[in-house]
Amino acid sequence: MSEAGAGRYAPSPSGDLHLGNLRTALLAWAFARSTGRRFVLRIEDLDRARPGVEQRQLDDLAAIGVDWDGPVVRQSERLPRYEAAIDQLTAAGLTYECYCTRREIQQAATAPHGPMGAYPGTCRTLTASARERLRAQGRPAALRLRATVTELDVVDELRGPYRGRVDDLVLRRGDGIPAYNLAVVVDDAAQGVDQVVRGDDLLPSTPRQAYLAMLLDLPVPRYAHVPLVLNTAGQRLAKRDGAVTLADRRALGNTPGQIVATLAASLDCTATSASELLAHFNAGKLPREPWILDVNGLLQCSRCP
Repeated sequence: MSEAGAGRYAPSPSGDLHLGNLRTALLAWAFARSTGRRFVLRIEDLDRARPGVEQRQLDDLAAIGVDWDGPVVRQSERLPRYEAAIDQLTAAGLTYECYCTRREIQQAATAPHGPMGAYPGTCRTLTASARERLRAQGRPAALRLRATVTELDVVDELRGPYRGRVDDLVLRRGDGIPAYNLAVVVDDAAQGVDQVVRGDDLLPSTPRQAYLAMLLDLPVPRYAHVPLVLNTAGQRLAKRDGAVTLADRRALGNTPGQIVATLAASLDCTATSASELLAHFNAGKLPREPWILDVNGLLQCSRCP
Protein backbone atom coordinates (compact mmCIF):
# COMPACT_ATOMS: atom_id res chain seq x y z
CA MET A 1 0.00 0.00 0.00
CA SER A 2 1.43 3.37 -0.99
CA GLU A 3 0.72 6.55 0.93
CA ALA A 4 1.84 10.13 0.47
CA GLY A 5 3.78 11.88 3.18
CA ALA A 6 6.15 10.61 5.81
CA GLY A 7 6.48 9.20 9.28
CA ARG A 8 9.13 10.43 11.70
CA TYR A 9 11.11 9.92 14.84
CA ALA A 10 12.19 13.00 16.79
CA PRO A 11 14.44 12.36 19.80
CA SER A 12 15.84 15.00 22.13
CA PRO A 13 19.67 14.83 22.39
CA SER A 14 19.60 15.08 26.17
CA GLY A 15 20.61 11.47 26.79
CA ASP A 16 21.17 8.10 25.14
CA LEU A 17 18.12 6.25 23.85
CA HIS A 18 16.88 3.47 26.11
CA LEU A 19 15.03 0.34 25.04
CA GLY A 20 11.66 2.06 25.30
CA ASN A 21 12.85 4.82 22.98
CA LEU A 22 14.29 2.29 20.53
CA ARG A 23 11.03 0.33 20.55
CA THR A 24 9.03 3.43 19.72
CA ALA A 25 11.50 4.36 16.96
CA LEU A 26 11.22 0.88 15.48
CA LEU A 27 7.43 1.11 15.57
CA ALA A 28 7.39 4.57 13.95
CA TRP A 29 9.71 3.25 11.24
CA ALA A 30 7.59 0.13 10.66
CA PHE A 31 4.34 2.14 10.51
CA ALA A 32 5.87 4.43 7.86
CA ARG A 33 7.64 1.79 5.77
CA SER A 34 4.65 -0.58 5.80
CA THR A 35 2.47 2.15 4.27
CA GLY A 36 4.97 3.27 1.63
CA ARG A 37 5.82 6.48 3.43
CA ARG A 38 9.17 8.14 3.73
CA PHE A 39 10.73 8.10 7.18
CA VAL A 40 12.49 11.20 8.47
CA LEU A 41 14.53 12.02 11.54
CA ARG A 42 14.38 15.28 13.47
CA ILE A 43 16.56 16.21 16.42
CA GLU A 44 14.55 18.27 18.92
CA ASP A 45 17.43 20.25 20.40
CA LEU A 46 15.77 23.49 21.49
CA ASP A 47 15.99 22.64 25.19
CA ARG A 48 19.17 20.77 25.95
CA ALA A 49 21.75 19.08 23.77
CA ARG A 50 24.54 17.13 25.42
CA PRO A 51 27.76 16.79 23.39
CA GLY A 52 28.02 13.53 21.48
CA VAL A 53 24.50 12.34 22.29
CA GLU A 54 22.99 13.03 18.87
CA GLN A 55 25.57 10.91 17.07
CA ARG A 56 25.16 8.06 19.55
CA GLN A 57 21.41 8.18 19.03
CA LEU A 58 21.82 8.01 15.26
CA ASP A 59 24.31 5.16 15.58
CA ASP A 60 21.95 3.19 17.83
CA LEU A 61 19.04 3.62 15.42
CA ALA A 62 21.19 2.45 12.53
CA ALA A 63 22.45 -0.51 14.58
CA ILE A 64 18.91 -1.87 15.05
CA GLY A 65 18.11 -1.38 11.35
CA VAL A 66 16.16 1.87 11.40
CA ASP A 67 17.04 3.90 8.30
CA TRP A 68 15.75 7.29 7.23
CA ASP A 69 15.26 9.44 4.16
CA GLY A 70 17.05 12.71 3.55
CA PRO A 71 19.22 14.66 5.95
CA VAL A 72 18.65 14.78 9.70
CA VAL A 73 16.78 17.96 10.63
CA ARG A 74 17.65 19.94 13.77
CA GLN A 75 15.20 22.31 15.39
CA SER A 76 17.97 24.70 16.43
CA GLU A 77 18.51 25.41 12.73
CA ARG A 78 14.85 26.23 12.06
CA LEU A 79 14.13 29.21 14.32
CA PRO A 80 12.95 31.51 11.49
CA ARG A 81 10.17 29.04 10.62
CA TYR A 82 8.85 29.14 14.19
CA GLU A 83 8.97 32.92 14.34
CA ALA A 84 7.05 33.12 11.06
CA ALA A 85 4.32 30.91 12.53
CA ILE A 86 4.18 33.06 15.67
CA ASP A 87 3.92 36.18 13.51
CA GLN A 88 1.03 34.60 11.60
CA LEU A 89 -0.86 33.88 14.81
CA THR A 90 -0.11 37.32 16.24
CA ALA A 91 -1.35 39.02 13.08
CA ALA A 92 -4.61 37.11 13.52
CA GLY A 93 -4.96 38.40 17.10
CA LEU A 94 -4.37 34.94 18.56
CA THR A 95 -1.47 35.61 20.93
CA TYR A 96 -0.85 37.46 24.18
CA GLU A 97 2.01 38.02 26.59
CA CYS A 98 2.11 36.02 29.81
CA TYR A 99 4.16 37.14 32.83
CA CYS A 100 3.23 34.33 35.21
CA THR A 101 6.01 32.48 36.96
CA ARG A 102 6.07 28.69 36.85
CA ARG A 103 5.00 28.56 40.48
CA GLU A 104 2.05 30.89 39.86
CA ILE A 105 0.93 28.75 36.94
CA GLN A 106 1.16 25.56 38.97
CA GLN A 107 -0.83 27.07 41.82
CA ALA A 108 -3.51 28.43 39.50
CA ALA A 109 -3.76 25.22 37.47
CA THR A 110 -4.34 23.11 40.58
CA ALA A 111 -6.83 25.47 42.22
CA PRO A 112 -10.26 23.95 42.96
CA HIS A 113 -12.00 26.27 40.51
CA GLY A 114 -9.66 25.59 37.60
CA PRO A 115 -9.28 22.67 35.19
CA MET A 116 -6.45 20.39 36.26
CA GLY A 117 -3.23 21.06 34.37
CA ALA A 118 -4.62 23.78 32.11
CA TYR A 119 -3.42 27.37 32.08
CA PRO A 120 -6.32 29.43 33.47
CA GLY A 121 -5.74 32.53 31.33
CA THR A 122 -4.40 34.76 34.10
CA CYS A 123 -2.69 37.18 31.70
CA ARG A 124 -5.23 36.94 28.90
CA THR A 125 -6.96 40.24 29.69
CA LEU A 126 -4.05 42.30 31.04
CA THR A 127 -4.21 45.98 30.18
CA ALA A 128 -1.30 47.76 28.54
CA SER A 129 -0.48 49.51 31.82
CA ALA A 130 -0.50 46.20 33.71
CA ARG A 131 1.88 44.70 31.17
CA GLU A 132 4.15 47.71 31.51
CA ARG A 133 4.19 47.32 35.29
CA LEU A 134 5.18 43.68 35.04
CA ARG A 135 7.93 44.48 32.56
CA ALA A 136 9.25 47.11 34.95
CA GLN A 137 9.49 44.42 37.63
CA GLY A 138 11.84 42.53 35.34
CA ARG A 139 9.43 39.72 34.61
CA PRO A 140 10.15 38.00 31.27
CA ALA A 141 7.15 37.56 29.01
CA ALA A 142 6.22 34.27 27.42
CA LEU A 143 3.88 34.37 24.44
CA ARG A 144 0.70 32.30 24.62
CA LEU A 145 -1.93 31.23 22.16
CA ARG A 146 -5.33 32.83 22.63
CA ALA A 147 -7.31 29.62 22.15
CA THR A 148 -10.94 29.88 21.12
CA VAL A 149 -11.85 26.31 22.07
CA THR A 150 -11.38 24.38 25.30
CA GLU A 151 -11.49 20.83 23.92
CA LEU A 152 -10.88 19.11 20.61
CA ASP A 153 -11.61 15.63 19.26
CA VAL A 154 -8.91 13.66 17.49
CA VAL A 155 -8.82 10.09 16.24
CA ASP A 156 -5.94 7.83 17.17
CA GLU A 157 -5.25 4.77 15.02
CA LEU A 158 -4.73 2.59 18.09
CA ARG A 159 -6.87 4.28 20.74
CA GLY A 160 -9.76 5.45 18.57
CA PRO A 161 -11.63 8.73 19.25
CA TYR A 162 -10.07 10.91 21.94
CA ARG A 163 -11.24 14.24 23.32
CA GLY A 164 -8.63 16.34 25.08
CA ARG A 165 -8.18 19.76 26.58
CA VAL A 166 -6.95 22.77 24.65
CA ASP A 167 -5.70 25.74 26.66
CA ASP A 168 -3.66 28.86 26.02
CA LEU A 169 -0.45 26.98 25.38
CA VAL A 170 2.94 28.67 25.29
CA LEU A 171 4.25 29.50 21.81
CA ARG A 172 7.46 31.24 22.86
CA ARG A 173 8.98 30.81 26.29
CA GLY A 174 10.11 33.65 28.50
CA ASP A 175 13.72 33.01 27.47
CA GLY A 176 12.81 33.58 23.82
CA ILE A 177 12.96 29.91 22.79
CA PRO A 178 10.05 28.60 20.70
CA ALA A 179 7.96 26.10 22.65
CA TYR A 180 7.77 22.39 21.86
CA ASN A 181 4.10 22.34 20.84
CA LEU A 182 4.64 25.04 18.24
CA ALA A 183 7.91 23.67 16.89
CA VAL A 184 6.63 20.13 16.43
CA VAL A 185 3.57 21.31 14.49
CA VAL A 186 5.60 23.56 12.20
CA ASP A 187 8.25 20.91 11.62
CA ASP A 188 5.84 18.08 10.87
CA ALA A 189 4.17 20.14 8.19
CA ALA A 190 7.47 21.35 6.71
CA GLN A 191 8.81 17.79 6.52
CA GLY A 192 5.65 16.39 4.98
CA VAL A 193 4.92 14.28 8.06
CA ASP A 194 1.35 13.01 7.88
CA GLN A 195 1.79 10.09 10.29
CA VAL A 196 2.94 10.56 13.89
CA VAL A 197 3.73 7.44 15.91
CA ARG A 198 4.88 8.08 19.48
CA GLY A 199 4.43 7.04 23.11
CA ASP A 200 0.94 7.24 24.56
CA ASP A 201 2.14 9.61 27.27
CA LEU A 202 1.94 12.29 24.56
CA LEU A 203 -1.70 11.61 23.69
CA PRO A 204 -3.00 14.43 25.96
CA SER A 205 -0.95 16.99 24.01
CA THR A 206 -2.36 15.87 20.65
CA PRO A 207 -5.57 17.98 20.66
CA ARG A 208 -3.47 21.09 21.37
CA GLN A 209 -1.16 20.31 18.47
CA ALA A 210 -3.98 19.44 16.10
CA TYR A 211 -5.75 22.70 16.98
CA LEU A 212 -2.57 24.71 16.44
CA ALA A 213 -2.08 23.09 13.03
CA MET A 214 -5.62 24.08 12.07
CA LEU A 215 -5.02 27.70 13.09
CA LEU A 216 -1.86 27.78 10.98
CA ASP A 217 -3.68 26.24 7.99
CA LEU A 218 -1.43 23.20 8.18
CA PRO A 219 -2.52 19.59 7.68
CA VAL A 220 -3.23 17.55 10.79
CA PRO A 221 -1.30 14.27 10.77
CA ARG A 222 -2.73 10.86 11.52
CA TYR A 223 -1.73 9.77 15.02
CA ALA A 224 -0.90 6.42 16.59
CA HIS A 225 0.10 6.44 20.25
CA VAL A 226 1.80 3.24 21.30
CA PRO A 227 1.93 1.87 24.87
CA LEU A 228 5.02 2.70 26.90
CA VAL A 229 7.66 0.39 28.29
CA LEU A 230 7.43 0.01 32.06
CA ASN A 231 9.76 -1.47 34.65
CA THR A 232 8.73 -4.32 36.92
CA ALA A 233 7.34 -1.82 39.43
CA GLY A 234 4.94 -0.54 36.78
CA GLN A 235 6.78 2.75 36.34
CA ARG A 236 7.92 4.26 33.07
CA LEU A 237 11.27 2.80 32.03
CA ALA A 238 14.23 5.08 32.76
CA LYS A 239 17.99 4.90 32.81
CA ARG A 240 17.92 4.47 36.59
CA ASP A 241 16.44 1.00 35.98
CA GLY A 242 19.85 -0.38 35.02
CA ALA A 243 21.26 -1.59 31.71
CA VAL A 244 18.61 -0.11 29.43
CA THR A 245 20.61 1.46 26.59
CA LEU A 246 21.99 -0.34 23.56
CA ALA A 247 25.54 0.34 24.76
CA ASP A 248 24.67 -1.12 28.17
CA ARG A 249 23.23 -4.27 26.62
CA ARG A 250 26.17 -4.70 24.25
CA ALA A 251 28.54 -4.43 27.20
CA LEU A 252 26.63 -7.34 28.74
CA GLY A 253 26.97 -9.42 25.58
CA ASN A 254 23.71 -8.72 23.76
CA THR A 255 23.96 -8.15 20.01
CA PRO A 256 21.77 -5.63 18.15
CA GLY A 257 19.98 -8.63 16.58
CA GLN A 258 19.12 -9.96 20.03
CA ILE A 259 17.85 -6.53 21.04
CA VAL A 260 15.64 -6.37 17.96
CA ALA A 261 14.39 -9.90 18.67
CA THR A 262 13.38 -8.87 22.18
CA LEU A 263 11.69 -5.69 20.97
CA ALA A 264 9.88 -7.67 18.28
CA ALA A 265 8.75 -10.26 20.83
CA SER A 266 7.22 -7.48 22.90
CA LEU A 267 5.12 -6.71 19.80
CA ASP A 268 3.99 -10.33 19.45
CA CYS A 269 6.30 -10.79 16.48
CA THR A 270 9.22 -13.13 15.87
CA ALA A 271 12.06 -11.31 14.11
CA THR A 272 15.79 -10.81 14.50
CA SER A 273 16.12 -7.77 12.23
CA ALA A 274 14.14 -4.65 11.41
CA SER A 275 13.56 -5.86 7.86
CA GLU A 276 12.18 -9.17 9.13
CA LEU A 277 9.90 -7.34 11.57
CA LEU A 278 8.67 -5.14 8.73
CA ALA A 279 7.84 -8.17 6.60
CA HIS A 280 5.43 -9.38 9.30
CA PHE A 281 4.26 -6.00 10.61
CA ASN A 282 0.54 -5.59 11.22
CA ALA A 283 -0.45 -2.42 13.06
CA GLY A 284 -3.90 -3.82 13.80
CA LYS A 285 -2.44 -6.66 15.84
CA LEU A 286 -0.11 -4.63 18.02
CA PRO A 287 -0.47 -5.12 21.79
CA ARG A 288 -2.52 -2.41 23.48
CA GLU A 289 -0.95 -2.96 26.90
CA PRO A 290 2.38 -1.60 28.21
CA TRP A 291 5.46 -3.78 27.89
CA ILE A 292 6.80 -4.76 31.31
CA LEU A 293 10.56 -5.14 31.02
CA ASP A 294 12.87 -6.89 33.48
CA VAL A 295 16.33 -5.57 32.65
CA ASN A 296 17.91 -7.76 35.29
CA GLY A 297 16.76 -10.95 33.60
CA LEU A 298 18.74 -10.67 30.37
CA LEU A 299 15.90 -8.80 28.68
CA GLN A 300 13.20 -11.10 29.93
CA CYS A 301 9.80 -9.47 29.71
CA SER A 302 6.16 -10.21 30.32
CA ARG A 303 5.43 -10.57 26.59
CA CYS A 304 8.58 -12.42 25.48
CA PRO A 305 8.41 -16.11 24.47
